[in-house]
Amino acid sequence: METQHPDVEKILFSETEIQSMVKRIGKQISEDYADKDLVLIAVLRGAVVFMGDLMRSIECPLAIDFMAVSSYGDGTKSSGVVRIVKDLDMDIKDRDVLIVEDILDTGLTLKYLMKNLLHRHPASLEVATFLWKDVEGRETAIEPKYVCTHCPDEFVIGYGLDYAERYRNLPYVGILKPEVYS
Repeated sequence: METQHPDVEKILFSETEIQSMVKRIGKQISEDYADKDLVLIAVLRGAVVFMGDLMRSIECPLAIDFMAVSSYGDGTKSSGVVRIVKDLDMDIKDRDVLIVEDILDTGLTLKYLMKNLLHRHPASLEVATFLWKDVEGRETAIEPKYVCTHCPDEFVIGYGLDYAERYRNLPYVGILKPEVYS
């Protein structure tokens, strides 16, 4: 049993549950990309923890790279206006690209990123997300191919997800107490 951080209202997914989910989609990715030229691209910073676990659960050869993007909004919601802060170091032309994301909310930033990457002519371009936030009455701008799990429309932290650059190192995913960010 994990020790719950005092700022966490409730643990949604334990470390054991997370590892099981990651192994499950790692197995599926291994099958789908067995004979492909796979490149995993982590969207910094949140996806780093998920990417580390995911790449170790994929059994086919792969390369990794990183991008950092900044989206402008009101602080809690993305406007979809994106600036690339750190671009790829490798050429993805004719390679099978899998964007690795920590959480998918509106999908606006990811839609922009995918459009940008498509101009680089990859053989294929898909998304693997750790969490897909369930928001009633709202559709996301993109449809990920691989999803570890869905989560409620709450402020979640841990396993790479942060609030003000804190809590990324928690081994579980939990709901942040509202008084912390209000």
